[in-house]
Amino acid sequence: MSADIAASPVQLLRLPPIDRSRQVIDALSSYIKSADLKSGDRLPAERELMAALAVGRSTIREVISHFQALGVMETRKGSGTYLLKPISTATIHMPLSLDATHLRDVLLQTLEVRRGIEVEAGMVAARRRTAADLVTIEEKLDAMETVHLAKGTSGPEDLAFHLAIYDATHNPLFRQLLEQMREAFESFWTHPFNREDFARRSFPFHRTLFNAIAAQDTEAARRETLKILDVVEEDIKEMSK
Repeated sequence: MSADIAASPVQLLRLPPIDRSRQVIDALSSYIKSADLKSGDRLPAERELMAALAVGRSTIREVISHFQALGVMETRKGSGTYLLKPISTATIHMPLSLDATHLRDVLLQTLEVRRGIEVEAGMVAARRRTAADLVTIEEKLDAMETVHLAKGTSGPEDLAFHLAIYDATHNPLFRQLLEQMREAFESFWTHPFNREDFARRSFPFHRTLFNAIAAQDTEAARRETLKILDVVEEDIKEMSK
């Protein structure tokens, strides 16, 4: 071996530092899967996680904050951290970030995206719905109509009706994407523009949408979904002037 070769520096890639947070994220995801935790279940306390994973409190809190930002967990003061959605190491997270400083513009932008996804969800639900799906959707619709006729508004019941339709697609991405968009404006939808009559004109189209899904009429499902969203768009523009 020549002296020149011996003197040459060894060309090796630098080893990356161990990402403790990523390890804890994977370990906690695996635990949630293996323990079969469901939505609403409480996770082990901070001290338990620290001891089990041999990491510090700051790492545990960083990981919990990561999952909170994804809408997977929530921490309740004096009670602990709870699972909102079941996860595993194979779960792909696609969080949505929305700046509601200019609420009207963001609502209209969100509606543009929702229109495409929600119309497709209605059509897919019409094709794939089962008899059990129809029972659930109609139960939610009946509850919505009862509350709406009594109070003139039915925000939570309206959401439950649409979530049942998303579930009838048998594609979990429809519910996850659309639920995230709607949850982002949970406080807004409670009292939109301080108007109890927001989107009230869309009320009759919920029954006709159900009828289209029951008949497995995809074109009618598309049409009735668009009627609902068109009313929402018109009211956003009119009431935010």
